Amino acid sequence: MSTAFLAAFAVQWVVILLLAVMVVGLFRQVGMLHERLGPVGALTLPGGPKVGDIAPAFDLPSLNGGQVRVGGANENSVSTLLFFLSPTCAICKTMLPVLLSIVREQDGTRLILASDGDEERQRKLIDREKLHGYPFVLSTDLGRAHGVAKLPYAVLLDAEGRIVAKGLINNREHVESLFEAQRSGIASIQDYLTRRNAAS
Repeated sequence: MSTAFLAAFAVQWVVILLLAVMVVGLFRQVGMLHERLGPVGALTLPGGPKVGDIAPAFDLPSLNGGQVRVGGANENSVSTLLFFLSPTCAICKTMLPVLLSIVREQDGTRLILASDGDEERQRKLIDREKLHGYPFVLSTDLGRAHGVAKLPYAVLLDAEGRIVAKGLINNREHVESLFEAQRSGIASIQDYLTRRNAAS
């Protein structure tokens, strides 16, 4: 009886040690995979000014009242997140709460919402999504100037109006990647991969 118990005890410890080795191996594999994948961020599309360029300056009326300066240095010396959306874009609507949450977390970032098309539909969007506290501009020229071909699209400008990151944003990670680009100096996933390949 005692011998059987000792044998079972020894087998149990062997199994535990094997499991521990397997877990360490899995952690190592996950780490290597993470290293290979790199950051996942907003996809930058061709067209419009490049990252590092000063954004074209526009003075536009806001549907929520007042004039809005988009691009160029702003008087508050803060970053600006320019978000292009449309009342007919389902992903834009799902992204709005995420976007508003992230902007609140980013101390001192100004949010400007931009669209084009029928003003009445935009006003309904403002009412439905409770966007009265944010500048909301209607301008086809603004979208063209930034090369916006698909939505939802965002451009992050620094306090001097320089583009630090831009791209399609379909989830929280994409929005956060714009701010990470500002902190790290790596503008996009494409930029990261180009630098990584050049270094290898």
